[in-house]
Amino acid sequence: MKSKFHSIYQHLIRDIHEGRYMPGDTLPSEHELSTQFQASRETIRKALKQLSEHGYIQKIQGKGSVVLDVQRLDFPVSGVTSFQELNQKLGMNASTAVVAFNELKATAEQAHSFQLPEGDKLLEIARVRMIDGERIILDKDWFPKALVPGLTKDICAGSIYAYIEDMLDLTISFAKKEIVVDVATQEDVELLDVEPGSHIVVVHSLTYLEDATLLQITESRHRPDRFRFVEFARRHKT
Repeated sequence: MKSKFHSIYQHLIRDIHEGRYMPGDTLPSEHELSTQFQASRETIRKALKQLSEHGYIQKIQGKGSVVLDVQRLDFPVSGVTSFQELNQKLGMNASTAVVAFNELKATAEQAHSFQLPEGDKLLEIARVRMIDGERIILDKDWFPKALVPGLTKDICAGSIYAYIEDMLDLTISFAKKEIVVDVATQEDVELLDVEPGSHIVVVHSLTYLEDATLLQITESRHRPDRFRFVEFARRHKT
C-alpha cells in the first residue's frame, strides 16, 4: 500500500505533466495543499521534498515551490555518461528493457571500425529506456565479444559500464559523437512511444578505452520532445 505522501507526490506529478502547473508556476502553499489532500503539513513537506529531489520543483525563499521544465531532460553531449549514471544524477524514475541480446559476425564495416578480422564475434544489444513508464530512448550497441567476456542480458538491464569498469577492470576514456535528426523507423514506432513520420534525434557514438581501443559503437535514438542536448563551452581567445 502506498504511503499518503507518495500518493500526493504522484498526483502532483500528473498535474505537472498534464499542464495544470506550467514551468515557472508556483504550487499552492503547504496550507492549501494540506486542505486539498486532507493531509498533515508534515506529509505535504515529504511530498514536496520528493518533487524537489526528482527535479520537478525548486523551492525558492519567499516565493514557494516553483515548477521546473520537466518535459525535456538535459542530456550531456560532451562526457561519457551511462544511462544509469544520468538517472542517478537527474533523479529520473527510469527503467531499462533489454529487447535484443545477440551474438553475430562483424560485417566488413564493423570489422574495419573495431580493427578486427571480418567475421569476428560481436555482441549486439538493444535496450529501450523508459522514464515514468514512457518509452523515450532506443539504445543500440555493438561490442567485440572478446572485450566484454561474461557480459549477459541481465547485466545489460543494469549498467554495462559498471560491469566493464568494476568487474573487467577496464578504463573507459573518451568518445566521439555525431548528432543527426532522422525520420522514425518502423522499429522506432514499435519500440518507442512515437508516431509514424515523426522525428528522432540520433546520437552516433564511438567509445574508446584508455589505450585507444574501440570498445563500443552506439546508435542512441531519442524522442526530441523529452530531451535537450546540452554542453558547457568556454571561450578561448585566439
